[in-house]
Amino acid sequence: MKSELVFQAIRKSGFLSSVFAADDRMGAQQILPKIRVLIVEDDYLAASDAEAVLSEAGVDVIGIASSADEAVRMAKAERPDLALMDIRLTGARDGVDAAIELFRDYGVRSVFATAHHDAFIRTRAQPASPLGWLAKPYTTNALISAVKLAAAEIGKKRN
Repeated sequence: MKSELVFQAIRKSGFLSSVFAADDRMGAQQILPKIRVLIVEDDYLAASDAEAVLSEAGVDVIGIASSADEAVRMAKAERPDLALMDIRLTGARDGVDAAIELFRDYGVRSVFATAHHDAFIRTRAQPASPLGWLAKPYTTNALISAVKLAAAEIGKKRN
């Protein structure tokens, strides 16, 4: 009976997800500082789930990009505060390339959300000045915590 109630509550709130655990979704209710986030992820379900969780937590998700080039175009037009960046993307360039360009050209820092976070990738990503790393699969609470910490760091730089 308990699992039926959780399922019904999730369905009613619009969170029927294959990426996050049902019990975990309830943590998305936390309110985050006002921040504009660009999600860069080529997996539609993962991107949609992250968007839903962050939006419910009070984040202004400015869009979802599935390639490095699309991320750069969106960042130029929308000027996000933060990018939630996957490493493996559609197209020739990866998330590290995109993150470095976003930081260099627009001052946009990234939280990398990826299954690919070995020492080589982390070293390549250093010029992007990453604000954090989320290992996939991650929980809703881990996503919210990473964005909250990144928002606090961004807020310190503004003041």
